[in-house]
Amino acid sequence: MAQEQGEEAIVSSYNNGTEHESTMEEKEDHSSKFDVKNFLWHGGSVYDAWFSCASNQVAQVLLTLPYSFSQLGMLSGIIFQVFYGLIGSWTAYLISVLYLEYRSRKEKENVSFKNHVIQWFEVLEGLLGPYWKALGLAFNCTFLLFGSVIQLIGCASNIYYVNDHLDKRTWTYIFGACCATTVFIPSFHNYRIWSFLGLGMTTYTAWYMTIAALVHGQVEGVTHSAPSKLVLYFTGATNILYTFGGHAVTVEIMHAMWKPQKFKTIYLLATLYVFTLTLPSAATVYWAFGDELLNHSNAFALLPKNRFRDAAVVLMLIHQFITFGFACTPLYFVWEKVIGMHDTKSICLRALARLPVVIPIWFLAIIFPFFGPINSAVGALLVSFTVYIIPSLAHMLTYRTASARKNAAEKPPFFLPSWTAMYILNTFIVVWVFIVGFGFGGWASMTNFVKQVDTFGLFAKCYQCPKAPVAAPPLQPQHH
Repeated sequence: MAQEQGEEAIVSSYNNGTEHESTMEEKEDHSSKFDVKNFLWHGGSVYDAWFSCASNQVAQVLLTLPYSFSQLGMLSGIIFQVFYGLIGSWTAYLISVLYLEYRSRKEKENVSFKNHVIQWFEVLEGLLGPYWKALGLAFNCTFLLFGSVIQLIGCASNIYYVNDHLDKRTWTYIFGACCATTVFIPSFHNYRIWSFLGLGMTTYTAWYMTIAALVHGQVEGVTHSAPSKLVLYFTGATNILYTFGGHAVTVEIMHAMWKPQKFKTIYLLATLYVFTLTLPSAATVYWAFGDELLNHSNAFALLPKNRFRDAAVVLMLIHQFITFGFACTPLYFVWEKVIGMHDTKSICLRALARLPVVIPIWFLAIIFPFFGPINSAVGALLVSFTVYIIPSLAHMLTYRTASARKNAAEKPPFFLPSWTAMYILNTFIVVWVFIVGFGFGGWASMTNFVKQVDTFGLFAKCYQCPKAPVAAPPLQPQHH
């Protein structure tokens, strides 16, 4: 019975604010009756998971990739995008395998996940013990915390280019209040319509950037001097590492699926689509503006102001609200489990319990409003471990014994059928990301981050805003 449950694992879905175990028959009966609320609200298909992964990968980072190209140069920028995109897809696959292994073992012990969302740190604890739980919890929560902070900073940075009557710090106050409303969205089941809309918004923005840069053409005297400094080079590289590190929420997205075993290739397919957005937009904007991007980490700052750009800004703002919810929802789950509110049926009561999670995010966005540099710092210090190193090490340790490999819930993929080959690839990822991503990237991004603090100061009122012209002093009347 447990084995059948493992193969037909259907994840609990929210119904009137609570999760209930469902069977495939119930799901089929449910889907046969068209219901607008369920169509928009309850999502657990492979398509929902694909939209969630693709939408979660590209948000405000789309606007900082031209800045990264100005630090790396065109060739390195393209190579790093493809490289980190592919190894990011591989580690997302490893996370999905470990989730299925954990779930399979627990279901053999007749453990029920009714009213419980499985999270990455619980997978690590179940497979490797309490120390790995602490490691996963620390890195994942810190990464998601700063990921949410980045969305708030991005909101304020973007809206400023449409309406500069208020400074960016004031806009951060406003959007912090708006994003706090995500506490009412129960789980990733309920992001169906938001994921769909979010990906449409970033698709428009990416192609707007590409076309606008081509129509604008190269600025007079454009220069493309990158790569020029090691600090800038590795800062740009870690920003791209961060771009394809959106799977701190992979387990939660899988858990929201009716058939989580179908997740294995979804992240790769999402990444391939994301390439069609990030590569053309970053390359064309860098081609058009060159080294000017070194002082403008948000591409909107250089693109000509018109209704198309304003539409892109508004769409990105809505998408950043969605991405804020994506990053915060796992934090909400962790907090609910800590205070014993995870099983509560009332949406309003859970929303109230979640509010303390939003407050520190809001505060940090006001302290460190450095759009661009903070992406690189988070990429080097947090994403490198959360997304690349920990999943690779966890996979190797989980299947280190012959019996574990023999009884594995998921065998090696068809394109890499040998366990030895998987170990070699995982070891390469751990070594590469630790040395290049965490080591050089950490040094470069923190050097750049400290420079921003020294230049603009903490609680900067308007980071990288154009300086207002200084009025000439009035002429003093001459006395004879």
